[in-house]
Amino acid sequence: MIDPASLVRCALLALACCLPLGAARGQLNETVESLVGAWEMSNADHDQTCMITLKAETGGAGYKLEFEKGPCVAQFPPLAGVSAWTLTSDSSVRLVDAKGKVIYDFTEVESGMYESLRPGQPLTFLQSAASVAATVRTVEQMMGDWSVQRGSGEVCVMTLSNTPASPGEMAMQVKPGCDAAVMRFGPVTWQMDHGELVMKSARGQIWRFEDNNGVWERRVPREAESVILSKR
Repeated sequence: MIDPASLVRCALLALACCLPLGAARGQLNETVESLVGAWEMSNADHDQTCMITLKAETGGAGYKLEFEKGPCVAQFPPLAGVSAWTLTSDSSVRLVDAKGKVIYDFTEVESGMYESLRPGQPLTFLQSAASVAATVRTVEQMMGDWSVQRGSGEVCVMTLSNTPASPGEMAMQVKPGCDAAVMRFGPVTWQMDHGELVMKSARGQIWRFEDNNGVWERRVPREAESVILSKR
């Protein structure tokens, strides 16, 4: 029976053969070290999260990692089989079981953000704790008038206030003249959730926006025509 740790060593050796020995080792070590630390795993709606710590020490079929078994597995059942993490030649981060079988395969979509979409699994994200912290916005930064743009023009203006409406949520107002889609949604409260702007209607429906270099793009629900927010 082949020792799983031996498989990891063979894989790293194969990668090293592609480059001069010193350069390969240095590049691999630098990449691994850059990934060591706390990461947030989340679903597409960001209402399920789990903190995972990636380590540089080898163990099992890859490098060691830690996460809270109970709450994490309850939200992400495939984690029950995860015992290590590995790094591919194209810098994808894989969470594997004791035999090296891939459970999650995260590819980088932007700096500090990875996503995994495997058969039978929903879209799952892995984001460094540092990048999560960098996206935090205060109520004071967000309150004020916002322009809602659909297609090539402005379709509405909303005002985010700092007036508490319910626990964790603030009141907001939709100004007259908004288009039919916004009026049907009818947002009445807003809040910040893990760096994302969440609006909620009186019926409990949700629009969720993420910051893209100062422009907030609607992520949930996704539609063919995007909805964008920009502060006035």
